[in-house]
Amino acid sequence: MDPQSTALLAGLGADHVFVQKYALFDSGRWPLGNAGNAGNHSHTLLIMNENDMLFDIGPAPCVPITGHKQKFPIHRIYCVGRNYAAHAREMGKDPDKEPPFFFLKPADAVLLKGQMHYPPGTENLHHEIELVVAIHREGRNIPSAKALDYVYGYAVGLDMTRRDLQFKARDAGRPWDFGKSFDESAPITPIHPVVSGGHHSTGRIWLKVNGEVRQEADLGQMIWNVPDTIAYLSEYYLLRPGDLIFTGTPAGVGAVKRGDKLLGGVDGLSELAVTII
Repeated sequence: MDPQSTALLAGLGADHVFVQKYALFDSGRWPLGNAGNAGNHSHTLLIMNENDMLFDIGPAPCVPITGHKQKFPIHRIYCVGRNYAAHAREMGKDPDKEPPFFFLKPADAVLLKGQMHYPPGTENLHHEIELVVAIHREGRNIPSAKALDYVYGYAVGLDMTRRDLQFKARDAGRPWDFGKSFDESAPITPIHPVVSGGHHSTGRIWLKVNGEVRQEADLGQMIWNVPDTIAYLSEYYLLRPGDLIFTGTPAGVGAVKRGDKLLGGVDGLSELAVTII
């Protein structure tokens, strides 16, 4: 801890709970102070007064950044539905008539470790490998031509899905929350910054289960590319630093069971390895 942070801690009373957080920026989830180091976000101190909070729910979710000590704090997780034509068809939809749509996962759905617990309430857990976009600037009504300026970096993620619950909700005309938004439903790799790895508009995206290729496509086959996705989403939401966008999955989704080993990737990014337990 730097001397200024140490001095700040010493000067505050015992009725405070402290978590030192090396964050890239303030995603707005918690009240953040800069530990007396104005303009330097590399040493951001999370301060909670236990007299103001009923209880402590723990540190804000975040994702490691390749090559950096700082972490990427998560504000929201947006997911694009049916953004590859072949996957839309395997779900029984016509991509030429229905544009992609969006749903959300909670920020604490991210899974950074290599093991995922088989979730309760389902007998049909599916894998969906995806390119993930990390946003670091605030914006609304962003033009497609400027959308990539808002991208901090990219990662590989899995949109794990309780397919039976999703289909039950879909067929009843109800929201998909039980099928999509649950604990550990968003495994993710560290984020690769654009400044070191560039943007990803083409390249192989793939997933193997127990060594067998299940999903394989090219990012160029997205119905809506990354700039168009950001532009459309920003018409309905104020995008903020810390937002993650899961950009949709190619065809080949399928069920997994306990003991299965998943390995997936996108050209130029880290591989994602997850074992279902």
